[in-house]
This record gives sequence, C-alpha cells and structure tokens, in this order.
Amino acid sequence: MRRRVVDDEAVSPVIATVLLLAITVLLTSMVFIMFQGALSTTEKSPPQASTSVKGLENGFHVVRLSSLDQALDPAAVRYTLYNASSGTEEQGYLVDNDVYGVVGAPVSFHDRDAGYSVTQGDYLVISSADLGADEGGWRLQLVDERSGIVLVDTRLPAIVS
Repeated sequence: MRRRVVDDEAVSPVIATVLLLAITVLLTSMVFIMFQGALSTTEKSPPQASTSVKGLENGFHVVRLSSLDQALDPAAVRYTLYNASSGTEEQGYLVDNDVYGVVGAPVSFHDRDAGYSVTQGDYLVISSADLGADEGGWRLQLVDERSGIVLVDTRLPAIVS
C-alpha cells in the first residue's frame, strides 16, 4: 500500500523569501524612478537674442528681434534708450500702455504674432527725431528682468536724410 504524503505548505520558505525580496526591489526601484525627476532640478538656459537696426529717412529707427530662442513676457522686458555722452535716458517696459502696440509714440513695441509675448520677429519703432536720437550716439538696451540678462545692447545709427 501506498502512503499519501500530505504537505500543508503551499510554497517553500526559501521561494517565498526570494519572491518577497524581488517584489521589494521592484517597488523600491519604481518609487526611485518616480521621484528622480522631482528631485533633480533642470536649470533653464538664459534667453539669447540678436537684433537688426534700420534707420529710416523719416526720423524713425526700427529694431527687429531677428533671433530670440524663447518667448518672453513683455511685462518682464525693460527697454532703455540712452546717450552716454549727454546722459539723456528714456526707459520703460514693453507692456506699458504708451508702448505696447501704440502707433506714433516715442517708443512702440509691435507684437508681430499678437500672442502677448516677445518672440522672434517682433519689433520696436523708435521716433528718434522726437527723442533726439537721430544724430547717432544713442544705444538701445533690452533687459529680461526675470533672469537679469541683457538681451540686446545695440547702437542706433545716425539717420541721414
């Protein structure tokens, strides 16, 4: 006669320990991967811009942003027009009511894509005859207040009629 062996244990203790260890390693690695992105900080690169300046015979300068690698908030971009030799200065923000989209102002900013952001292709129109900047010696500086970076510091050429 054969005797039946009854084993009440479903899984051996060694296999159970190995399985619990594997599950623990998997859960730990999943938690690590989930929080790895939150723990590492990626620093955004500062904005970089270049311009093209054109002096028109009617007494205006057009300063176009020929390249800008990221969109900026016009409320955070400050312009400064200055003449180092005379100490004369005009400054404000691109979002100012008398600058943003205004025609005929001493300084006006035109958002080409109407997206309420400063992007490549946007331009400033400066009434140089009104400011006295048509004789040359004036500079335009655009500063991103959020990063503290000088985006543009360009010379306005003399306008020859």
